[in-house]
Amino acid sequence: DRDMAPEGADIPESQRNLERLVRRAEQLQKTHGIRLLWGTANLFSHPRYTHGAATSPDPLVFAHAAAQVRRALDATVALGGTGYVFWGGREGYSSLLNTNMKQEREQLARFLRASVEYGRRIGFKGMFFIEPKPMEPTTNQYDFDAATTLNFLREFGLIDDFMLNLEANHATLAGHSFEHEILTASLAGKLGSLDVNRGNPQLGWDTDQFPTDLHTATLAMWIVLKQGGLQYGGLNFDAKLRRGSVDTEDLFHAHIGGMDTFARALLVADRLVRTKALDALIEKRYSAYDSPMGRKILSGDFDLPELEAWAIQSGEPRSASGREEALENLFNQYLYSPTIE
Repeated sequence: DRDMAPEGADIPESQRNLERLVRRAEQLQKTHGIRLLWGTANLFSHPRYTHGAATSPDPLVFAHAAAQVRRALDATVALGGTGYVFWGGREGYSSLLNTNMKQEREQLARFLRASVEYGRRIGFKGMFFIEPKPMEPTTNQYDFDAATTLNFLREFGLIDDFMLNLEANHATLAGHSFEHEILTASLAGKLGSLDVNRGNPQLGWDTDQFPTDLHTATLAMWIVLKQGGLQYGGLNFDAKLRRGSVDTEDLFHAHIGGMDTFARALLVADRLVRTKALDALIEKRYSAYDSPMGRKILSGDFDLPELEAWAIQSGEPRSASGREEALENLFNQYLYSPTIE
């Protein structure tokens, strides 16, 4: 919302500013055939959100955030957005000495529930997303990573209403790879959309660089293809030029490079899926679970004394190679093949 229209002197003026620009955006959409991927509200830049938006200790701040999300949802519906994203940059704490974490998490859950209810009431048919991030600007954020966010959604009965919008740079800030976060969400059936940027591993903050890492991009698209694609979301360049890239043409090079990276990644990932090159080796590694006892373990049809007796009878297990180096070489062969089928 605030990227599109400036904040006014009060709520009504801010709403008028947004409505005016939404009407203009509608005209441009019709002219150029551009669709809206998702909408969101900036609940972190204004000083009123210093101590949080939905998690603020001041209910008036909570109300201001609610008013802003209401109008951002209105705008998303008007522009035909397929999703709506919550990024809680201020939804966390700096010190436990002055924080009621229990109440703040409950406030956040109630805020999300009210937003979903309003969105459905005005005819929003898309998906609601939460975008995890561990810190920055808040020291400790309640949506630290994919697993933490999924747990929050399950705990507060919101799991059926939300999916995750995952950002590469946020994953690395949380100490994870992008593909780890994507697979975590996908296995839970909650991989919804992706912010495909990258960070600098030498820095401990969000650098939001355009994606050029073919290795990470290919693993990301491999997981996306294996789950059947992204039903509600897509790929968003949440990225900006480097400070020294001052020419207009730099903006074009940045977007072209990002698009080329993920276009190539999609082709390589498609070949990996079709040939089952990695899947076959993974299946072979776990093939011992096709044995009678292995199948009993997977089905849960066992108890500890039974497993103890089997372990005594069978003796010490033999370690098998994980073949990481061979798999990395195989992956590189696909990655850098001069031709793609």
